[in-house]
Amino acid sequence: MNPFPLVLHVDDNPADAVLLREALAEGKHQVHISNVTDGEQAMAFLHRVLQYGDAYRPDLVILDLNLPKKDGRAVLAEVKADIKLRAIPVVVFSTSQSILEIVRTYELGANCYVSKPGNLKDYFSAVKSIEEFWFGFASLPREEK
Repeated sequence: MNPFPLVLHVDDNPADAVLLREALAEGKHQVHISNVTDGEQAMAFLHRVLQYGDAYRPDLVILDLNLPKKDGRAVLAEVKADIKLRAIPVVVFSTSQSILEIVRTYELGANCYVSKPGNLKDYFSAVKSIEEFWFGFASLPREEK
């Protein structure tokens, strides 16, 4: 079992992947981050197929909604419908602040919805808050190896 919490970050924007990695590196908890850039890769990673056969099951998924191939809503619905995956917390981290979008993601089973802030300081603060809550206060259903 990996001693550090494992995060699967699903986002097609390379800048967001770099920023999230930097923000988590500054956090209180040491984490291991895997990045994928589309919804199909996310599901392959979670099911540990194709090039992800040796992937660890993540303790947390941070999911953007607007993804190529399979959007984040479809990924969220598929994860929460799968008995082997549904216990993995999914944080939707999206630029949308639409109330309808937020309600829809909770209806699909999101554990949390955080709107991506437009400035760097607030972005880092949001990511650190996600990290502190999920790895500092929440009890996660970690997989035994």
